[in-house]
This record gives sequence, structure tokens and C-alpha cells, in this order.
Amino acid sequence: MPKTLRKTRTADEIAEMASRGEDISSYFTNKFTVVRPVRRVNIDLTQGMLRDLDERAARLNISRQAVIKTLLGRALNEDRENKPRSRSRADPRSARR
Repeated sequence: MPKTLRKTRTADEIAEMASRGEDISSYFTNKFTVVRPVRRVNIDLTQGMLRDLDERAARLNISRQAVIKTLLGRALNEDRENKPRSRSRADPRSARR
């Protein structure tokens, strides 16, 4: 029995099908990753800090950038968790007496 070739559809064609109420689920694999926008920054570090970062990167077998991102992410999460929640201005308990 010969295989039937399925026509490759464009995004516009799939959108039209969806507009007509047709089932388009077969066009999606649910295998995707979310890519967040990246901003580049420059920082000045002492020679000692670079040496420490490079030693840690070598020990973990990852890049210096990965070490910096990991350590910075941990510090920011820790700061966020330890930060006392501020009362909103709409909260009457925070009004001055």
C-alpha cells in the first residue's frame, strides 16, 4: 500500500483552517522551548574574582558565563525570598496616622 504524501501547509493556511473550525492539532508537536530575550552587559571584575570564577568553572566543567549566571540567579532568588513584603499604598494599615 503506497504512503500518501501529506501536503506541507503554510502558517496562513493553518490559521485559515482554524478560523473555519477545523482540527489543526496534528500540525503541532508540543515540543518547544521558550526563549527569553537576552540583554548583554559589561562588568568590571578584579583579577582575583576572575581567577575564582575560572577555577569554579573548571571544577564544574562549565563556562565562566554559566558560573556568573548561576551565582547571580541564586543571589537574586535568595534576596527575593528574604525581602519583607511591602504593604501596598491601597492598604489602609500602611496609611500614616
